[in-house]
Order: sequence, then structure tokens, then C-alpha cells
Amino acid sequence: MRRGITATALVAALALAATACGSDDETGSKSSGELSGTVTWWDTSSVGSEDKVFKKLAEGFEKKHPKVDVKYVNVPFGEAQNKFKNAAQAGDGAPDVIRSEVAWTPDFANLGYLAPLDGTAALKNQDDFLKQAVASTKYEDKTYAVPQVIDSMGVFYNKKMFKEAGVEAPASLADLKTVAKKIKDKTGKTGLYLRGDDPYYFLSFLYGEGGDMVDAGSKSVTIDKPEGVKAFKAVKDLVDDGTAKTDASDGWENMMQAFKNGDVAMMINGPWAVADTLTGKEFTDKGNLGVAPVPAGSAAQGAPQGGHNLAVYAGSKNLDASYAFVEYMTSVDSQATAAGELNLLPTRTSAYAKKEAVDSEIVGFFKPVVETAVERPWIPEGGSLFEPLRIEYTKVLTGQTTPEKAAKATGDSYRKLLKDWK
Repeated sequence: MRRGITATALVAALALAATACGSDDETGSKSSGELSGTVTWWDTSSVGSEDKVFKKLAEGFEKKHPKVDVKYVNVPFGEAQNKFKNAAQAGDGAPDVIRSEVAWTPDFANLGYLAPLDGTAALKNQDDFLKQAVASTKYEDKTYAVPQVIDSMGVFYNKKMFKEAGVEAPASLADLKTVAKKIKDKTGKTGLYLRGDDPYYFLSFLYGEGGDMVDAGSKSVTIDKPEGVKAFKAVKDLVDDGTAKTDASDGWENMMQAFKNGDVAMMINGPWAVADTLTGKEFTDKGNLGVAPVPAGSAAQGAPQGGHNLAVYAGSKNLDASYAFVEYMTSVDSQATAAGELNLLPTRTSAYAKKEAVDSEIVGFFKPVVETAVERPWIPEGGSLFEPLRIEYTKVLTGQTTPEKAAKATGDSYRKLLKDWK
């Protein structure tokens, strides 16, 4: 879902991180009552938009604690999970703090790579956090992260193109097909870009048919039930009848460029994509960007709950400063800044009353969407469920397999991954 820094820059950044985390003379101290030392932070936000804001916020922490040096490293989102695991397992080069996608947190905690945060400075005013945001930070009744942002998904649409075609945002999949046909007839453009290389973009269709990947409560696999098959059929139909165009690789770049340049009228995306979207030629007038709920399927309307947490590495040599840094970056003021400059949704209830959040139309739209979003399974294997689904999802969209075979293959992979699950 994110764009990253170059490989050369990454190598240099990781080398810097290894030095910062592995050197005894970088160890922090509170012996004088003042925080000091180095905190290395791996940020996984989008380069060119989000990273600038988060880096500036980190610099604000340094001003507040002048004896603390925050080493900021932007690690590509798609690489960060495995890089952190490898570094933590080796005991060399892991950051003090990592921006963890919500599904990674229980995985890292299960492996023993995260420091428990209950009773630490990181969890200041924890009752202020949204309950649904806190859910992903827990593992075996302990807290291993602090929620930084929460998100979900909606349909982004080009208002000028919609006006030209005389259509409104689709409320259902049937509406989506009708709207796309009118757009094609009036403008010659394709209705929807459906990202085909990332199964996260499939979840809204799965929930819309009443399905899910697994049922954690009963420890059962559900992706291969009839609802899952119907969801695969739904996305295949959108491509087959011309409602949507798709891809098998580099989906983020293909989707964003198509929408920003006006080649398609709609895309399914989340608040993390707003800043990038507004750089497109179609959206020099910000008012041309419309956002609506994802279309409902035959059974329901729903979008996945996502977001990012900040977690502290269990092997950090500067825990006190790391806890303070996490608290600062998840504070009301920091979250309000992210809402105002990036349209990212806060995880603290009180942050929504701040002017920056109130003035953001995107935050205002997504807040009720987040409140009704479908929680993903907060299990250690949660992040691993996506790769088997990605393979079959892409194959369905590109005509390499059938919905029935895709659902069965995904279910079989899940049962191998989840021992003793039904």
C-alpha cells in the first residue's frame, strides 16, 4: 500500500539503524532525570507525503528532549515486516521503535520481539483511545503497541467525470456496474480501477457477500465457504464486463496514476492515499475528489479496519526514551497534526475535537466508516493470511483460475498455516 525509498538509501539507512541500536555508548539514561541517548525509528509511511510530516513531528520530540537523538529511517512498507523480524531474530540492527501495521503487532509480540507497554510512559491517557484501535495492540492480555492511526476504505471518485456522465456514487455492486457503463458511454473512460495485486483491496467484496478469511473465535477457516466463492465471482464479473480494469503487478502505481490522470473515474482506497491523490492533474482543485462508502454486496456493506501502531523493540537499549517517543508521536497534538496535514484518522477520541481534524472533510467522512469497519483477526498469523489470498485473487482477476478453485486453494493454504483449525 505504500511507496518506498530507493534500495541504495535503504541500505544506508539500515546500516545507520544497526549502528544506532547496537552501540553501547548510544544507550540512553535517566540518571539525571532527563532523557538522553538515541532512539532509532523505522517509519513505514508513504515517501513524498506522509514521511515529511512524521519526520517533522519526530524533530519536535528532539526539541522537547534536546539530549535525545531520533534517528529517522523510512523503510518501504512492503519490506518492513520481514526486515524487522530478521533484525530482531539476529539481535542486531532492529530499531528501537517501529511503525507496525496492525496485523504485524500480534505476530511480533508472539515472537517475543516487542516490549510490553502496560505501566509505561508510552500508554499515557490510554482510556482516550478508540476501543477498535486498541484491539490490535493486545496479545495474551498484554499491550504491545500504541495505536497511531486508524483507517478503512471507501470509493474515491472524480466529481467532474461523474457530473459529465450524470451519475452519483454507487451504493451497491449493481449500481457500480450501471454507473461505470454510463461513464464509458459519456466519457469513454473506464469506471473503476480495481487493484489486482493486493488482497487487502478484496476484503470489502468478501465482507459484502457476508464472508471473511477466518473465524478466530471458533478457530475455523471461512474463506472457502459459499460467501467466499461469491466474492471471487463478484470481482471477476467487474473485470469481465468492463466495469473495472486491473493488474497483476505494480498495482499501487498503476491504480494511482490511472486515477490521478483521469483514465478511470473511481478507485477503492483509504485515507493514506489522499495526499498522493491530490498531487494528480485531475485534482489540482481539491474539491474534485469525492469519497463514498464502498458499494454493498449481496449481503452487507463493509470495509476492513486497518491502521498503524507504534511498538517498542524488546531489545532496545533505550527503553525510557523509546516509551516517551511513542507517547509523543501518539499524543493528541501529534495526531491532530497528522489529521490536518495528511487527512489521517486519529486513534484518540479527543483528537477529533481539534480544529485540524474538524476541518478535514476526509477525516469527517472516514470517521463513521471506521466506526463500522470490520475488524480483522488479531492473531499472530493474521498478516500471513494475505499471501495465499493474493495469489488466488490475482489469478481470478486475470482469468488463470475459477472462483471455486481459488476459494478452495486459499482455504487449503490457511489450514496448513493454522494448525488444528477447522
